[in-house]
Amino acid sequence: MAQVSIGDREFVSEFDRETAVSLRAPGVYDTRLFPGWTVMNVVNGGYLLAVMGRALGEALPHSDPFAVSAHYLTPSVPGPAVVRTETLRTGRTLSTGQASLFQTGEDGGEVERIRFLASYGDLDALPDDVRTAAKPPGIPPRERCVSTADGPAPEGDFAILDRLAMRIDPATVGWAVGEPSGRGEMRAWFELADGRAPDPLSLLFTVDALPPTSFDLGLRGWTPTVELTVHVRCRPAPGPLRVAITTRNLAGGFLEEDAEVWDSADRLVAQSRQLARAPRP
Repeated sequence: MAQVSIGDREFVSEFDRETAVSLRAPGVYDTRLFPGWTVMNVVNGGYLLAVMGRALGEALPHSDPFAVSAHYLTPSVPGPAVVRTETLRTGRTLSTGQASLFQTGEDGGEVERIRFLASYGDLDALPDDVRTAAKPPGIPPRERCVSTADGPAPEGDFAILDRLAMRIDPATVGWAVGEPSGRGEMRAWFELADGRAPDPLSLLFTVDALPPTSFDLGLRGWTPTVELTVHVRCRPAPGPLRVAITTRNLAGGFLEEDAEVWDSADRLVAQSRQLARAPRP
């Protein structure tokens, strides 16, 4: 687990402590989902990916997530959980596996909450050749952006905000004062509140940590993820991340969200797309 230094003390970061898994049997990991990572009393989807990503990374011979595709079957709640993994293929540069997270349901039986399929590799072994038309998002300097503590408290329970040191682009925060832009955009400087440096595992959380773009469309309320795919492109440099999320099409009660995550070295380190259910008016 990552160590965070404060003065002359070192401790395991909150993120690592609360995404930890414990091997019970080959391919089976016990874990606990913590209430500090909830949105409206439901566990955040990116946090769930990090928990499952840690378990599968321990089960496979490669430890860095490259591509993850997850389907959210039932809402997860704080409390005990078990992750069951299966290795599907191991190769020289990539390994592929699948994982499911289960919790005990009201009837005492196991309920599957989320299932994902993922390929893992070694990000440090990738070639340096980069050919891209992508550019970092145009976010104002951090001191000119809006802290989540600066604005009015969002409606409902957003315990996850205490885990984040996030500063939102003023151009995408009008929804907080009843003036959404209608463009379906969200941009922010992003760090974990405990100072933990970003890494491939935390990127699985980062892509789903900002307020949903539905807020910028004037729709408030829970926006549950149906499916989320993440591509981790390189190991992020230390320092704050820049995250940009957009949606171009809300139709039939569903919307897509495309996210890009850029590191302090101006590199595109992660991309994602998710399908989410739009809040009901």
